[in-house]
Amino acid sequence: MRKEDKSVIVEQISALLQQYPHFYLVDIEGMNAETTSAMRRKCFQSSVKMVAVKNTLLKKALDANETDFSEMYSVLKGSTALIFTETANVPAKMLKEFASKKQEKPALKAAFAEQTVYVGADQLNTLAALKSKNELIADVIAALESPIMNVLSALENREAQAAAE
Repeated sequence: MRKEDKSVIVEQISALLQQYPHFYLVDIEGMNAETTSAMRRKCFQSSVKMVAVKNTLLKKALDANETDFSEMYSVLKGSTALIFTETANVPAKMLKEFASKKQEKPALKAAFAEQTVYVGADQLNTLAALKSKNELIADVIAALESPIMNVLSALENREAQAAAE
């Protein structure tokens, strides 16, 4: 591959790192065509972008970024796919689904989610449990709505009692 081509790829990866707030590094080494196809299909359905990358070019793109991703460098071995997402927990849930089918690959190498670096396959459950911004907003609204509903219910009961008397 020519040096110009490599620099274009590094720029493209850097642009994706800037565009998406969360990304995962996934081990895809030795995956068969059926599993790869299923994974690509699941990524498309989940509105996430998956790109297979060379580790050396990915390292250069990570170095070019303002955020310090040096913790991830140790996992840049073998075949790596980058999964970009707007919602932090979607790829983790997808990877857990593959793991539940007793498939060893794809496997989590590392992730950058909610401004935090996670390294190792043992972080998958933690990443799957992360709540998205919309889920957190819904939780806050539900928490705020509950006392209001209690007051309204009490007022309705008083009105019903007053009308019965």
